[in-house]
Amino acid sequence: MSKYIVVTGGVVSSIGKGITSASIGRILRSYGVNVTAIKIDPYLNWDSGTLNPYQHGEVYVTDDGMECDLDLGHYERFLDTELSGKANITTGKVYSSVIEKERKGEYLGSCVQIIPHITEEIKLMIRNVAKKTKAEVVMVEVGGTVGDIESQPFIEAVRQLKNEEGHDNCMFVHVTYVPYLKAAKEFKTKPTQHSTKELRGLGINPDMIVCRSELLLDDHLKAKIAHFCDVPKEAVINTPDAHSIYEVPLTMFSENVGKIVLERLGMERPKKADLYEWSQIVEDLKIESPKVKIGVIGKYIELEDAYISIREALKHAGAANKVKVEIDWIKADNDFNIDSLSKYDALLIPGGFGERGIRGKIESVKYAIRNNIPVFGICLGLHAMSIAIAQLNGHPEANSTEFEEDCSCPVIDMMEEQKKIKNMGG
Repeated sequence: MSKYIVVTGGVVSSIGKGITSASIGRILRSYGVNVTAIKIDPYLNWDSGTLNPYQHGEVYVTDDGMECDLDLGHYERFLDTELSGKANITTGKVYSSVIEKERKGEYLGSCVQIIPHITEEIKLMIRNVAKKTKAEVVMVEVGGTVGDIESQPFIEAVRQLKNEEGHDNCMFVHVTYVPYLKAAKEFKTKPTQHSTKELRGLGINPDMIVCRSELLLDDHLKAKIAHFCDVPKEAVINTPDAHSIYEVPLTMFSENVGKIVLERLGMERPKKADLYEWSQIVEDLKIESPKVKIGVIGKYIELEDAYISIREALKHAGAANKVKVEIDWIKADNDFNIDSLSKYDALLIPGGFGERGIRGKIESVKYAIRNNIPVFGICLGLHAMSIAIAQLNGHPEANSTEFEEDCSCPVIDMMEEQKKIKNMGG
C-alpha cells in the first residue's frame, strides 16, 4: 500500500515546491524507499504542449511521449527514475475525463458536480499512478498557491485522500516564503502564519513547514513559526537560497527531514541514508576550472527555464567530466553577428517551433561546420543541421516543408499521417 506526501505552497508562486518535493523524494531514496512523484497543475489546458515557454518554461516530454510540466524533469533528475505522462495531472485532464464519463452515462443520471465527481476523479488519477508504479511513497505536488480558486478542488481532493488512506499513510508539507526586510533588518513570519491559517481553513493541517528565505533563519524564528502554525519545532525546515538546487536535499537532510518523514509515516528502514554520491555530484558542480564555453542558439532565451533540461544536462556533463560549463544564451535572430560564434568551444541548437529564428540557426550550423566547431542539434536543431548540410553540399534550395510548403528540395517533410492532425499539443 502506497503512502502519500502532499506538498502545497503559500505566500507566492514559484517558491520551490517542485525542488522541495524532489528533495524529500531524493532523501527517501537514500534510505532505500521506492519513490515516485506527481505534479498537479490547476490550469484548464489538457497538457503543457501549447503553453507559452515565456510564461511556463519548457515543455518536458516523458518517456511515453507526453508533454508535461517542467517539474517532472526535476523529479526524474532527483529521483533517478522515469515518469509517465500520467504523473502530470491537470484540471483539463480531470474535467475531460469526467465529461467523457458523463457522456457515456457512467454517472447514471446524477447531477455531475465538483464534489464528489471531480474530487473522486482526482483521487482516482493519483491512486492509479501509485498502483502502476507500486511505489512505497508518492510525492504529490499541488501547483499554484493555497487560496487560488483554481486549486480548490485539488486541495479538497487531497484532504479527502488523507481521511480515506488514514493518518499514517498521508502527510502534508507546506512550503512558504519568509521575507527579509533589509530596512528593518528582520525576517517577517506573518505571511507564513496567514498562509498556514488559509490551508487549515480548507481542512488541512500541515505536518511540516518548509520555509524558503534569502538568508538562514535562527532557532527563535523557527520556534515562533512552530508556535503560531501548530507544528513541532523540529518540523519547521529552513531552505535558504542555495548556490545550486542540488544542494537542497543535503540542506534538508541536515535538518533530519528523512527521519521526521519516516517516523510520521510509520516507516522503519534498516538501511542508513547514503547521500555520499549525491554530495560528490554537488562538489563536482562547484568546479571552477578548466572551463568549456557553450553557445546555445535558441528562440526563447529571455527565460532560461524555457531550456531548463538543456541547461541541467550541460551542467551534469560538466560535472561528470570535471569541467565548468559556461553557457551563453544566443537569440536566434536572422541578423545576429555570426562571427561572434568563434569564441565558443561548441554550439547547441535546441528544439523549437515555427519559422521565426530558423534562418539564424541554419547559418550558425554552416559557420560551425566551416570553422570545425562541434555542434549538437536537438529536434528542430537537428532539422536545421540537416538543411545546412544539404545547402553546403550543392543544394542551396534545401529546406523543410514546415517553413516552405512548396519547397523544391525538402530534406525535411511532414509525415503523411501527421498532415491530417489538426489538434496541437500532446
